[in-house]
Amino acid sequence: QVQLVESGGGLVPPGMSLLLSCASSVNIFGFNSMGWYRQAPGKSRDLVASINVGGTTSYADSVKGRFTISRDGTTKTVYLQMNDLNHDDTAVYYCNAKNLQYNYWGQGTQVTVSS
Repeated sequence: QVQLVESGGGLVPPGMSLLLSCASSVNIFGFNSMGWYRQAPGKSRDLVASINVGGTTSYADSVKGRFTISRDGTTKTVYLQMNDLNHDDTAVYYCNAKNLQYNYWGQGTQVTVSS
């Protein structure tokens, strides 16, 4: 059974950084892609960053140059390094993994950017 567990969220002032982690219960290279989504109150859940099995990454325009997605196959973990955070980055961040049949989600981790 696939389980994705996020960690690393918290409350930070603007301009600071956070590192989110997503620990998978199974080999992450078994997925076609993994990614991070976020959902702010009253808004849709939107893709922030993704990495496919070949290592190609993509980012939402709003986070390009500030966020970096990476992975470690040994620890079965995907990371999201978030730098220069601003108020618009406040949201619940969800880890996602996709294969041909299923779409898996973690439980989410809250990121709040506030002075």
